[in-house]
Amino acid sequence: MTQSAYDHARTRALSDFRGSAKALAAAEPLVDFLLTDIAAMEQAEGSGWGDHGSETLLRKIWKLSAERGFYNYLLPEKLGGQGLSLPDMLAVREAAIMTGVSMAPHVMGDLSGPPRIGHMFKVASPHQVETFLNPVCTADKAICFALTEQGAGSDATAIQTRAEKSGNGWVLNGVKWFISGGAYADLAIVLAVTDPDAGPRGISAFFVDLHAEGASKQTDYEVLTGKGDHANLHFDNVHIPPENLIGQEGAGFGLGMARINVNRLIHCSTIWGSARLALSLSQDRAGARKQFGKPIGAFQAIQHMLADMATEVYAGRSMMYDAATRLEAGQDIRTEASMCKLYAGEKGFNVADLAMQVHGGVGTLKGNPIEAIFRRLRMFRIVTGTSEIQRNTIAKGILGGAGK
Repeated sequence: MTQSAYDHARTRALSDFRGSAKALAAAEPLVDFLLTDIAAMEQAEGSGWGDHGSETLLRKIWKLSAERGFYNYLLPEKLGGQGLSLPDMLAVREAAIMTGVSMAPHVMGDLSGPPRIGHMFKVASPHQVETFLNPVCTADKAICFALTEQGAGSDATAIQTRAEKSGNGWVLNGVKWFISGGAYADLAIVLAVTDPDAGPRGISAFFVDLHAEGASKQTDYEVLTGKGDHANLHFDNVHIPPENLIGQEGAGFGLGMARINVNRLIHCSTIWGSARLALSLSQDRAGARKQFGKPIGAFQAIQHMLADMATEVYAGRSMMYDAATRLEAGQDIRTEASMCKLYAGEKGFNVADLAMQVHGGVGTLKGNPIEAIFRRLRMFRIVTGTSEIQRNTIAKGILGGAGK
């Protein structure tokens, strides 16, 4: 990366930073790390936008990030993190995505690391902390969250995976579908039915070793964002020791849903960081690309696209930071979190769509950031609650009892 390219990317990443001085002090070294070490590792691997990177590369990134202190950035200080407020956390994540380094999410362990387990420290036993959580924080092991099944997507209570008592432990059987980070995970937090007659209160959570006998992965499919991260997890009479039960029996569904509002806002920061990157690249394209003797940015059609993109980005970010501030103050933001996720999923993708239109044919090329952002943001209308589920939640929130 040339010095001018580095300077441009760094300025872009830290522009309109919405966090505190503490958050900015955390974001600046992270941005520098991404634009130097991680960008160089990507180049050496021949990896770029649209590539998931080899597992070897990912594990190198995780370990280096952990050694430099970035892997646990989003955890409380007592767990080795920065102790950032939620609004500050979102600001740091936005800046990381805005660098344009495609592996930025992996540096913070998005799919496989500390963000997956931070809230588990509150309920995990000392044995579980030592055996499962600490190795994830040091990037010695990768973890995934296994809830979704073929018949249990939006209706998470419909899971069929069973954990039946056997002696003083459990025997696990079932299949989890489309599990993010499952392809390279060593461990999984698995939600399984332990009492089929108790509804949501009959669901328990377990730490499961994915290298255990009877556990296997299916990775012979490719989602919109490419092949590499997702896997189906098959459990065929997998023995689970009693000490692997997380919290109390029957508490699994509550544990799984405990951070749903936070997770939705965290996903929003990924969406708006990506959308802002697409907008910035489109602004550059509008100034550099010439047609009919002038930059395409001189044409009103392009100007209006950019105006719509900028407006949607501003509105979505404003919603996100307002909701995060409310949650930090202890307010119930279930309705607002769904509003943020709905708007981000729908309008963030619209920004990517317009960015592709501004870029023209070059924006459709594999390896172009716009093409990869387009695919990434389309997924967010489905993951972490579909747009339709968000609308259901919003309607219940604004209608109260009349919406039931």
